[in-house]
Amino acid sequence: MEDLFKEVGRRNALGQTVAMATIVGSRGSTPRKAGTHMLVFEDGSGMGTVGGGCVEADVWREAAHALADGNSRLFDVDLVDDFLGEGDVCGGTVEVFVDLWRPDGDLA
Repeated sequence: MEDLFKEVGRRNALGQTVAMATIVGSRGSTPRKAGTHMLVFEDGSGMGTVGGGCVEADVWREAAHALADGNSRLFDVDLVDDFLGEGDVCGGTVEVFVDLWRPDGDLA
């Protein structure tokens, strides 16, 4: 966790905004639980994980949108298998908050 915050500080010192995705809640079977963090950077790279696979792809996409539009967001990622038998099969849901850490110290 400390490494994530150090990287936020380093990126902010370079004038970059960082998106921090945090699992704030979970229901049912999920790969990670509340308190798990992942960073997404303006250059498309990242650090940490919120569980891998489809959940990570959904969170990464939302974090990239947050960086693009400048707005933090709260959303759910549903990990329940859909009616076609495709998609995520963990069976739960994670609630994720993406907040933006800006170089000027203002949180979005």
